[in-house]
Amino acid sequence: MRLAHYLAQCGVASRRQASRLIEAGRVLLNGNQASHTDYIDEHNASSLRVDGKAIAPEAKAYWLYNKPIGIDCRLLAQDPASLIHQLPSAPRLYPAGRLDKDSRGLLLLTNDGDLTHKLMHPDFYHPKTYHVQVNQPLKDEDIMALSTGVAYPGVLTRRCEVRRLADDKFEMILTQGLNRQIRRMCKALGYKVIDLQRTAIMKLELNSKEFEQLADNKMRPLEAAELISLLSILS
Repeated sequence: MRLAHYLAQCGVASRRQASRLIEAGRVLLNGNQASHTDYIDEHNASSLRVDGKAIAPEAKAYWLYNKPIGIDCRLLAQDPASLIHQLPSAPRLYPAGRLDKDSRGLLLLTNDGDLTHKLMHPDFYHPKTYHVQVNQPLKDEDIMALSTGVAYPGVLTRRCEVRRLADDKFEMILTQGLNRQIRRMCKALGYKVIDLQRTAIMKLELNSKEFEQLADNKMRPLEAAELISLLSILS
């Protein structure tokens, strides 16, 4: 198994983040600095170290978190606003996808690197739902433009579902998830986002009628039915 894949399976980080750890020289295998071409098997797995710590597979965990504005999803111990300071000491968790610091709403926290890869990669087209408020009433033609695709430097966004919630509010279901995508789409059309909340990740809902609703800055493990639904979609 490739090293980054194994690190993801062990819950160290997502595959992408694991690749960054390797590039930074923080991963040792058989006492030597590891590379992306290294493979893990039963003979060398016990020699694997990240930042000097032995790595081994751990039980998979899946939690939901209602992120408030002001929390940064980057796991930086030196940043007092980092999400890392909100996470439990066990199980080890990291976000499967991010919300920017000025946005709020649903995050999936896990140590399942394969699931994280499938959830974040745009080729899988997994929907995420957002409620957005802008600084002025939306024109009907701009609602249409948001749904059919918006161009901004270097990007033409993928088609998505958009419906109006109020004069200045709309719901958007994205399958793309580019960096600050909704804010940049709105800016390209002459609007400023003043509130952005993720309300659902696929069938996981922030305000589900069936399961416990999450208060601001609270988290909980997925219920069995939620986990079964999630894993069946991503299988």
